[in-house]
Amino acid sequence: MPTLEHRGATLYYEEHGKGFPILAFAPAGVKSTIAVWSTPTAPIKPITEFSPGYRVIVMDQRNAGGGSRAPITAKDGWHSFAADHLAVLDHLKIARCHLYGQCIGGSFIMSLLKAQPQRVAAAVIAQPIGRVGPLKPGRAARFDDWAKGLTDHPEATDAVLDALYQNLYAPGFLYSVDREFVKSCKAPCLVLAGNDEAHPYPISEETAKLLPNAEFIPEWKQGAVLEAAKQRVKAFLAKHTPAR
Repeated sequence: MPTLEHRGATLYYEEHGKGFPILAFAPAGVKSTIAVWSTPTAPIKPITEFSPGYRVIVMDQRNAGGGSRAPITAKDGWHSFAADHLAVLDHLKIARCHLYGQCIGGSFIMSLLKAQPQRVAAAVIAQPIGRVGPLKPGRAARFDDWAKGLTDHPEATDAVLDALYQNLYAPGFLYSVDREFVKSCKAPCLVLAGNDEAHPYPISEETAKLLPNAEFIPEWKQGAVLEAAKQRVKAFLAKHTPAR
């Protein structure tokens, strides 16, 4: 099993195909694992779609229920995930890559663009998570469902989990970055719209409008529009792949 140790975390990843690298982040929120890519919740499956021409790197996020594990503290947040992602790139000696992320992957992408923009050639952001309006009281049911599975994390007390939840979701908008950062982001981005409460269409639309160098696909999840979106994503990645 390809794993690496980084700052107390064990990170599981896989590589598929050859060519310019694409680091892909699966949907499912804090349960984001490689296995999610093979489910219907992922209309575009990076391993299947991109590995014929690219080196596709996928990974289990820390404590998501897959092969990646890390201690949980009240100081954890988007920066913790970004450190994991950069550790994988460093371990694989990848200086520059594309990013593909669905759902929580959009926030992961923005964190990396903020931390080390020079490493990102282009990014595809599919139905990014975000919030319109104030944060609801308490913790989301999906987060609590994830927390119930942390049976081997005695350090994950209610107080720690409350702090983690606030760190991740209290900021609003795209959660990991604010609107001012998005307006300053120069990387070419392709945004595929969300259409439900967790992935609000207005968040996707505003993100595409704020990004200085963005394209937008308003419909893409099934049928003919899905096939068209797959081709457009491939064309977008090809356009921004550096020449060897």
